Amino acid sequence: MQPVLSTHPRYSLVIPVYKNSENIDTLIPACQKLQQALNNQLETIFVVDGSPDDSHYQLQQKLPSSALRAQLISLSRNFGSFAAIREGMMQARGEFTAVMAADLQEPPELVLEFFKKLENNEGDIAFGLREARNDPLISKIFSSTFWWIYRRFVQRDIPAGGVDVFAINRLLLERVIQFSEANSSLLGLLFWIGGRRIFVPYIRREREHGKSAWTFKKKLTYLLDSIFAFTDAPIRILLSSGFLGMGLSLLLSLVVLLARVFGEIEVPGYTFTMLTILFFGGLNALGLGLVGNYAWRAYENTKQRPLSIPMMQELFGEPHQKL
Repeated sequence: MQPVLSTHPRYSLVIPVYKNSENIDTLIPACQKLQQALNNQLETIFVVDGSPDDSHYQLQQKLPSSALRAQLISLSRNFGSFAAIREGMMQARGEFTAVMAADLQEPPELVLEFFKKLENNEGDIAFGLREARNDPLISKIFSSTFWWIYRRFVQRDIPAGGVDVFAINRLLLERVIQFSEANSSLLGLLFWIGGRRIFVPYIRREREHGKSAWTFKKKLTYLLDSIFAFTDAPIRILLSSGFLGMGLSLLLSLVVLLARVFGEIEVPGYTFTMLTILFFGGLNALGLGLVGNYAWRAYENTKQRPLSIPMMQELFGEPHQKL
C-alpha cells in the first residue's frame, strides 16, 4: 500500500539523468529512503537530458510501482546538465529544493543535511563541500586544475574542490529560475546571486556503474562559458597589453630614433618602418581592448540581471502613505 502524501510537497529533489541506465536500480531505492526519511513530503524530479540509452524507459516503467512521488521530464535533446537542472528547478513545488547526481557519487544523505540546515534557517543555499574524492589520479589532477582556473577567473568564492550538489530555499530559487541566459553557468549564478551560504563537508564516493559523461570537452566548454559570462578578465588582459604595448612602442621608438641619429642604422626607410609598426601595433591592441570593454558593458545589459536582490524588507512605525 502506498503512503498517503500531502497535497503540496515540502521538499523537492532534482536529478538530471544522462547515460545513467546502469544506475537506475540503485537510484530509485536511494530516493525511496530519502522520501521515507522526510515523512513522505518529498517529490523527486527526474529530468532525462536527451539520454541515448534506455534511462527514460526504465524510469517510466519502474516509477509507477516505486511509491515515489515523482515527476519524469524528458528533454527533446541533450541540452547539458545545468539546463536540465534548471528545468527541474522550474517544476519544483517544494519550499526547499535540492539537486543530486544520478550516479550517487555524492551521498544521498547529504540531501537530508541540506534540508535540515535550510529548515533551521541557517542559510538560504547549501553547497556540498568535497573534502576528498575517490577518483583516479588523472581525474583529480584535471578537476583541481579546472576548479583553480574557475576560482581564479570566474568566482573566487567557490570552494577549491568545486561544487556538484546544492539545495536552495524557495525565495532564491524563484530568483534563479528568472535568469534565462544561454551559454552561462548555473553555479556561477548561484554564487553571483549571494544570500547566506552553508557549506556541508562530504567525501565523494567512487563511481560504481558506468562511465562519467562529464568529458574533458564538456568541462572546457563549460569553463569558457563561465569565463565569458561572469568576468571581463580576457578584455582587461587585452586592454592591459594595449597600454603595455603603447609604452613599449614609445620606448623602442626612442631607441630607434637615437640609433638613427648616432648612425647605427644605415638601411634607408628602416627607422620610419619600425616606428610605424611599433606605434600602430600598440595602438591596435589598445583599441581592441577599449572596444572590447564597451562590448562587455553592452553584453552585461543584455543579460538583464537585476541590479540588486532584496532578501528581506521590514517596516517599523507608521506605514508609509502613497503620494
